[in-house]
Amino acid sequence: MPIAQINGTTLHYRVKGSGSPILFIHPPLLEGSCFNYQLEQLSDRYQIITFDVRGHGQSPSSNSPVTYQLLTRDIEGLMDDLEIKKAVVCGYSTASSVALEALLAYPDRFYGGILLSGLSEVSDPFVKGIIRAFLAAASLRAKTLLTALISFGNADSPRTFFRLYSCAKKGNLLNHKEYYQNSLTYNCTARLKEIQAPMLLLYGEKDRSFRRYAAILQKGLVNSTLRFIPNGKHQSPTKWAGPTNRLIREWIEAQPFMKKTYPAPKRQEPVHPMFEPEAEHEEPFRRL
Repeated sequence: MPIAQINGTTLHYRVKGSGSPILFIHPPLLEGSCFNYQLEQLSDRYQIITFDVRGHGQSPSSNSPVTYQLLTRDIEGLMDDLEIKKAVVCGYSTASSVALEALLAYPDRFYGGILLSGLSEVSDPFVKGIIRAFLAAASLRAKTLLTALISFGNADSPRTFFRLYSCAKKGNLLNHKEYYQNSLTYNCTARLKEIQAPMLLLYGEKDRSFRRYAAILQKGLVNSTLRFIPNGKHQSPTKWAGPTNRLIREWIEAQPFMKKTYPAPKRQEPVHPMFEPEAEHEEPFRRL
């Protein structure tokens, strides 16, 4: 995996494909490989960039506390290093707040944003309780348990689980905790109207605890498209990768910036992804 020296730290990243750049941001404890299905299946038409947040995966520990503001500066620095002037930014779960912060801090650097199971604040007892439980486990230094739980929750197969787990356990537990802590205090809901760029809000139909956040974002963002994945739950990049990638592709191709800057070729060959998700729902793996 290539590395970049950014803001006094080293970031491991992957780039595949050409065309409109889409930069993906992972949530705490996971790392860039949670977007492997997007890297493989969308890179026929787009330049896909994934990276390990500082202190996660193969990116070394951060001497500075991990904050959303620091991560947005890392993203800007990574784009500069890769000579990417403008991109679509995509955040998954709590990392969607990092994507929103990037759009607020550097609006000229982004064509638009994609929020997968996203939120602009954490304000309900259920989601707060989950985050606090993970913070408590981090305080007890239960790194193996935490990484196993997060990896299992996002895995669509045993193979995906072991890949996610082997990568996630390399991270720094303190940086994981700092990243989680930000999600409890960050709130940009009052500033959503400042984001003029087009936004795709994508949720699993059965992800009921995040329905309220979908409504908050749809109300606050002036140029948003809200879509639900039938029978989907929270883990859209892995367990529902097929419909997630199709909806991302449809949305991007409909955007004016795409038609102007990256027009579709006259003849498009059929897409043959290197691999498909093991399942587009979680039940087969749950029975193992």
